[in-house]
Amino acid sequence: MNLQQLEYIVAVDKHRHFQRAADECCVTQATLSMMIKKLEEELEVILFDRSKQPVVPTETGKGIITQAKVILKETSYLKQLANDTKAEVKGQIRIGIIPTLAPYLLPLFLYNLLKNNPQLKVKVSELNTDQIVEQLEKDHLDVGILATPINIEGLKEYPLFYEKLVVFVSDKETTLKKKFILPEEIDVNRLWLLEEGHCLRSQMMNLCELRKKNTDFGNLEYEAGSIESLLKIVEMNNGITVVPELAVINFDTKQKKQIREFKAPVPVREISLVTYRHFVKTKLLEVLAEEIKTGVEAFIPQQNGKQFVVEI
Repeated sequence: MNLQQLEYIVAVDKHRHFQRAADECCVTQATLSMMIKKLEEELEVILFDRSKQPVVPTETGKGIITQAKVILKETSYLKQLANDTKAEVKGQIRIGIIPTLAPYLLPLFLYNLLKNNPQLKVKVSELNTDQIVEQLEKDHLDVGILATPINIEGLKEYPLFYEKLVVFVSDKETTLKKKFILPEEIDVNRLWLLEEGHCLRSQMMNLCELRKKNTDFGNLEYEAGSIESLLKIVEMNNGITVVPELAVINFDTKQKKQIREFKAPVPVREISLVTYRHFVKTKLLEVLAEEIKTGVEAFIPQQNGKQFVVEI
């Protein structure tokens, strides 16, 4: 028995097809089938029911495949522990990031992360919070960058910075002329939201107490899939929305005049790195955290963080 055979049976279980499993493992189907057959003979069991299409694991096979996944994961941990003792940063890190952060945060650190660590391979996926949590638990991601706390058992959170929330209003706005406002001064009937699944939507609803009110948007109901869409719909319909601080750093002069800040205590969202409890790429995590903090520092000096109150 060897690790390669375990990789093969896990691949077949994933694809439920010998040829697709062979393609993933970069071997011929004949080689993969022969190695799995040898493993079955050694263990004296049948791992897959080949009479069915797609192929399915036998009851005995299910347990063996589950244990094979554990062995392969633990083996990868050993390799990573060995890599962490070396000076250079190398390997792969798979990052999931929420859509309300990705277009604003990634440009602040990704270039320098790759430039400073040429042997590091980075894979980034833009996903909502629930998807990131699911992918972390399945070991399809190494780390998530998202708003916290999420307080899910088995996940570890490493806070990076606090990001203020601000109000963006139409340039024709007449009621919110003040520079600093209170949440209760926002007309919830004119507040535009992100679609379901975005954590920022929940924060906006909590902030403006939308769960206690009935809103009426007239003859148009629109839930945006991105902050950029929110900004455009506000401009078109003379509305209001709430956006995070990093989303406004590239605003032009006109757009900056349309920002209203909250009076203290200022609502913020905590942004953290989140990993599954068995994550061992500690050196990669430290490098990633440092690059993000350095990139954000120019726009959100963390010495100001003490004046913020995380209340959403």
